[in-house]
Amino acid sequence: MLRTCFLFLITLGRLVAALNETALFTFNGFSGANLSLDGMATVTPDGLLMLTNGTTALKGHAFHPTPLRFHGANGRTVASFSTAFVFGIIGQYPDVSSQGMAFVVSASRDFSTALPGHFLGLVNAADNGNAGNHLLAVELDTVLNAEFRDIDDNHVGVDVNSLTSVRAASAGYYDDQTGSFRNLSLISRKAMQVWVEYDGRAMELDVTMAPVEMPKPKKPLLSAVVNLSEVVTDPAYVGFSSATGIIFSHHYVLGWSFKLNGGEAPALNVSMLPALPRTTTGNKTRLKVLEVVLPIASVVFALALATAVVAAAKRRAKFAELREDWEAGFGSHRFAYKDLFYATGGFKDRNLLGRGGFGRVYMGVLPKSKARVAVKRVSHESRQGIKEFVAEIVSLGRLRHRSVVQLLGYCRRRGELLLVYDYMPNGSLDRYLHDHDKPALDWDQRFKIIKDVASGLLYLHEDWEKVVVHRDIKARPAMCSSTRR
Repeated sequence: MLRTCFLFLITLGRLVAALNETALFTFNGFSGANLSLDGMATVTPDGLLMLTNGTTALKGHAFHPTPLRFHGANGRTVASFSTAFVFGIIGQYPDVSSQGMAFVVSASRDFSTALPGHFLGLVNAADNGNAGNHLLAVELDTVLNAEFRDIDDNHVGVDVNSLTSVRAASAGYYDDQTGSFRNLSLISRKAMQVWVEYDGRAMELDVTMAPVEMPKPKKPLLSAVVNLSEVVTDPAYVGFSSATGIIFSHHYVLGWSFKLNGGEAPALNVSMLPALPRTTTGNKTRLKVLEVVLPIASVVFALALATAVVAAAKRRAKFAELREDWEAGFGSHRFAYKDLFYATGGFKDRNLLGRGGFGRVYMGVLPKSKARVAVKRVSHESRQGIKEFVAEIVSLGRLRHRSVVQLLGYCRRRGELLLVYDYMPNGSLDRYLHDHDKPALDWDQRFKIIKDVASGLLYLHEDWEKVVVHRDIKARPAMCSSTRR
C-alpha cells in the first residue's frame, strides 16, 4: 500500500514538473514545432503556421500540445500570464473583409461542434454564451456581425464563453510620442504583433498591438477587468483558432511566445520570423482565371447589353403611340395601345369579330378591369381634321341609351386610329335573319327590334343634347353599329 502511494506521488510530481516545464516557450517560426493541429491548420515548409488555407466555410486550430496549470496554490485564482504573437491575414480580395482569428485559452482542444464563418471555429449558435464553454479568446475580427454586437469590421475583442465581446476596440495602437491613435487594418496583408497580458491579482487583461517592426507601445489598446477563476479550468490549453466564410482568407501565425506565473513573455526575434507570402496560391489561380474569364465576360456582357437595347427599342416601337398636346383634355378617354394589343391577343384572327368598310373589329379583354370590349382598327393616313374627329369621338362617348352601343374611347398610332366599344355578345342581326341554322325570329321579336332601332335613332336625332345623324343603318355586327338589338 505504501509502495503504491509512493509511486503515485512520484507520478504526480513528474506530471506537475512536466506542466511547469511547458509554462514557458518561444517559437520564432514553426519549423519542427510540436503543435496539436486540426482542420485546415498546417505548418508550411517556410515555417508559417497556417490556420486556414483557401477553402471556404471551414475551420482550423493550433494548440500547444501540453495543458497548463493556470490556478495558483490556493486553486481559486488564476495566475498571471503573458503571450506575444505575430500574425498576418491575406484575404481572397485585398479590400473585402473575410473572417478573423483568435488567441484562445480553452478547457479542451475539441472544437468539433463549433461552426466556421463568423463563429471563428470556437462555438456554435446553441452554446454561444454557455458558461460551460470555459473559454477565453482575444479575437481579431474582420467582419461586423450584428448578432454579436460588433463595433465595426476591424476590431480586437475580449471574449468570455461567448463571441459577444466584454470589451472591444478598433484595431490599432497609441503612439508613444504623441499619444494619438493609429489605425491598423487587419486585412492589410501586413504582419502585426499582439501582446496579451493578464494580471492575476488585479484580474485585469490588457491587449496591445502594433506593426511587426515596432516595439510594444506603452499604452494598451484595450483593458478589461475579467475574473477568470470560473472561466479558465486547471489545466487548460492555449493556442489559436480561425475559420473561413463565403469569402476565404489565409490566416498565418509567424511567431509565438508564452509565459505563465508572472513576467512578460519572451520577446520574439523579428529577424528570424518567416515572411508572409505576397499572395496566395488560390489568389494566383484566380488571377489567371480572371485573365481568361474577364475578356469573355466583357464581350458577353456587351452583347447582352446590345441585345437588351435592341429589344427595348423594338418593344418601344411596337407599342409606340401618337400623342399630341391637345389630347391632354381627353386623357380619361384614351386607351394605351399596349393594353389593347394584349387585350386582343395581338389582334390575332382568332379574335376577329368582323370586317367593315372602315376596318376590322376584334374582341378583347382589358388586362386590368377584365372587361370585354370590341376594338375597331381604322386606317387614318391624313392628319387633317383628326383633332375635330377625336373631339367628336369623345363627345359620342357621353351617349347613354339602351339601344345605342357605348363608345368607350380611342387610341392613336401613326396611320391608325383604334375605337373601343362595349362588346355585344349576341353577334350581328343578319345571322338571325338569314342563317338557316338558327331559329327564325317571330314577328313579335322583329317588331321589338324595329322599335328599339327607332328609339335609338330618335335619341340620336332629337333627344340628345347634340344632333347625331346616323347614315349607315343596316344589318351589321351589333358591336360595330350605333344601335343594340
